[in-house]
Amino acid sequence: MDLTGLKVMVIDDSNTIRRSAEIFLAQAGCQVLLAEDGFDALAKITDHRPDVIFVDIMMPRLDGYQTCALIKKNVRLSATPVIMLSSKDGLFDRARGRMVGSDEYLTKPFTKDSLLKAVAAHASTPQSHE
Repeated sequence: MDLTGLKVMVIDDSNTIRRSAEIFLAQAGCQVLLAEDGFDALAKITDHRPDVIFVDIMMPRLDGYQTCALIKKNVRLSATPVIMLSSKDGLFDRARGRMVGSDEYLTKPFTKDSLLKAVAAHASTPQSHE
């Protein structure tokens, strides 16, 4: 799967998850941006304007639901696809993700295939950012 040139952000407080996602995405040709939590991510998102954002639900300070809601409330970022990452696969978690505007829900541990399929499904061709 060739995803060359797409900017993908992975927000997760787990170093292991960030590293494995980075490796999978880089192998597919993506530019990868990493953030440890929602606050760290929000500053980077504004500067780099990723094409797709993966966000872990359970994080300190600003959780994935809050992070997703803030992204979706921002006029310049609201069209950016946000994919929730969670080790829980409950109906409630999925519904709550939808309520804050997430575009998809991926259960951890994810496979390279499921991660890349999610990017391909949500990323339009890389947009030119004025």
